This record gives sequence, C-alpha cells and structure tokens, in this order.
Amino acid sequence: MIQRSIARLTLACGLLASAFAANLAHADACPAMYVDGRKPEITNPRMDVETTELCYTVFGVMHSGLTRTPLWSAEHLTASNVAAAQALSRENTFHAERRLPAGQRAELSDYARSGFDRGHMAPNGDMPDRISQQDSFTLANMVPQNSTNNRYVWAGIEGAVRKMAKKEGDLYVITGPAFIGGNLRKVGRVLVPSHLYKAVYSPRQRAGAAYFIANTDTKDYEILSIAQLEDRIGINLLPSLTRQQKMAMLSLPKINRKSKK
Repeated sequence: MIQRSIARLTLACGLLASAFAANLAHADACPAMYVDGRKPEITNPRMDVETTELCYTVFGVMHSGLTRTPLWSAEHLTASNVAAAQALSRENTFHAERRLPAGQRAELSDYARSGFDRGHMAPNGDMPDRISQQDSFTLANMVPQNSTNNRYVWAGIEGAVRKMAKKEGDLYVITGPAFIGGNLRKVGRVLVPSHLYKAVYSPRQRAGAAYFIANTDTKDYEILSIAQLEDRIGINLLPSLTRQQKMAMLSLPKINRKSKK
C-alpha cells in the first residue's frame, strides 16, 4: 500500500515536472521569434485589451480576445526550417486553442459555412515538424480570410518569403490582420479583418519591408516600409529599431498571382 502511494506520488511529481518543463520551453521560445528578443508593442489602446501571448516551438502569437484572432504571429524563419517543412506532407488539424478562455477564443463552429477560409498567419508551409505543424492549425493562429485571396495571391506571398529565407539564411517575419474602417463584419463571433500584412526583416541586410493586401478577391497588393505599416496598424512591430532604421527598404519578391497552395 505504501509502495503504491509512493509510486503514485512519484508519477504525479514526474508529470508536474514535465508540464513545468514544457511551459518553460514555451516561455523561452517567444523572444527568439523577435528582432533583438523584443516583441511588438501595441500603440493603439483600443487594441491593447484582452490580449494573451502564446508561445509555440517555432512561432509566437499575440491573441486578441476582442477579435478572437491573432493580432500577429511571429517567426524566426530559417533556411533549415524551410527545407525541413518542404519534406513534410500537410495534415489538417484545425482546433480551438484550449489555453485561451472560452469567452475569448474562436471555435470551429464560428467558421462553419461562413464562406471564409481559416487563414494561417504563421503558415503551415513554414513548419519543420509534426508538432509545429499541429500547433500552426490552432485557431489562435487563424483569421477569416477570403478564400481566393488565401489560395492564390497570399499563397504566393508565403512562398516568396520562404524562398527569400533560403537565400538570406534567416528572416524575422511578422504576419497579421488589420482592422481598418467602420464596416467590419463577423463570422460567428470572430471579427473579419479588412486587410492582411506580412512584415519581413533581414538581419543580414538590416532592412525590412511588408506586403499589405485587402482581405478580398484581389490580385493587388502594396509593398510598404515597416514604418509605414506600423502607422496603419497601430503596432510597433520592431521596437528595438529606430524609425529611420524601419524606413530602410528590403527588396521583396514580386508575386506570381496565379500560384495556388
């Protein structure tokens, strides 16, 4: 009897230690996703409520309980991760994020029959292993995205950034939604973004730029400096850099707008 009790206690302690180690690993992961280890700063006070930082193995998310979407998903995208991801088949495992309060998270039912795709911010195609791939399918990493936009021009943007990461060796990438204007709609309880952005910073070139596109069936997109993008979205994406440094333009690839995932 005493031996069984000791065994149960040992097992419980082991499980607690494993959970603590896993949480610590997640906690240590987030700074690695950001330039100089500093996460973006929300400058629009209306956005800076009910936010939760979530850290995964190769990306980090700042989630909004108001929009029930990420405000951003951040990656330190390396050439080795891109190469590993190319060898990995896709397995769809969309799921609600149970680490978020029920009243703040999206559910699969919110997207059902909405007409919108569950659009990845940190892309599945960047994920180097099964655990990271499964993590990328959390709804905390998704926004309601126009399906044609997601499957064509946005897929082209994602692919172009991966090719660039292979050439540069590594990139810091921050992807997110923008909620601009007074006619925003919801699917279920999830706010539909008006625009999407993907900001790219090359530590080798010490320069950055961003793709910015309306969340519609469009082939048109803008290329902005990081400073210009920050002005539009109300987030200081690279707080360790000066505004002048954020005006230094990185040459981003043009997109094959007919590409498909």
